[in-house]
Amino acid sequence: MRFNRKMIATLAALVTGVSVTVAGVGRAQAATSAALPRPDHVVILVLENHAYGQVIQNPNAPYISSLALQGANLTQSFGVTHPSEPNYLALFSGSTQGLTDDSCPHTYSKANLGQELLAGGLTFAGYSEGMPSDGYTGCNSGRYARKHNPWVNFTNVPASANLRYTRFPTDYTKLPAVSFVVPDLCNDMHDCSVATGDAWVKKNLDGYVQWAKTHNSLFLLTFDEDDRSASNRIPTVLVGQHVKSGTSTQRVNHYGVLRTLLDMYGLACIANACSASPITGIWN
Repeated sequence: MRFNRKMIATLAALVTGVSVTVAGVGRAQAATSAALPRPDHVVILVLENHAYGQVIQNPNAPYISSLALQGANLTQSFGVTHPSEPNYLALFSGSTQGLTDDSCPHTYSKANLGQELLAGGLTFAGYSEGMPSDGYTGCNSGRYARKHNPWVNFTNVPASANLRYTRFPTDYTKLPAVSFVVPDLCNDMHDCSVATGDAWVKKNLDGYVQWAKTHNSLFLLTFDEDDRSASNRIPTVLVGQHVKSGTSTQRVNHYGVLRTLLDMYGLACIANACSASPITGIWN
């Protein structure tokens, strides 16, 4: 088949159009990442089994309610399922991994936030209160429960990233790029009151929260799920140097939170986080 000048011109236009389209997609992805801050440190606190209205503006949760005023209060944040454990997996790996209960133990090898950070030359750790030893793989010990510790389930996250909460540094410059804090079954409000959990957060993490405001860092407080009373609507609050104070009505779930963290550090999206939108409109 011989090509005349008109046919060649048409093919050239089509090829150019494809190039422009591909470049446009790349620019759009870059723009999304550029619109987000890149914190030196992010600390994610996960609490248990309470709906938004049971915590925010509850007189028994004065500290967490104050955080909602200091930072961005996401009023339309939701867990993805019930019970607890699949939500932790969703937040950490973009998937419930097919789990529908709180059983233990489980082993996975799929992509996850910790593995992505480490592969990207960044640092990650999870700090679990009540865990008897660093790298512990048991299902329960006192008030510690592995079901609330997703990183221990993944073979591509080293045991050295699975730490006791007593290892959380007082010199916040020594924190990893991204870390999780999971209180024990009392202090996370699972077995004890909202007031107990609120007091624990203030005592243990307010120092970091205030430091984050002036040190290019971020604090993110969320819950795994509600108590099945409010369509899984949960409190989620962000405080940090690049967070505007105010209310956000953007609908967000655990996949959207994960997508935000991945985009902040220019990491590849994971599983269901790929179809989720990052948190926007709260950054300065």
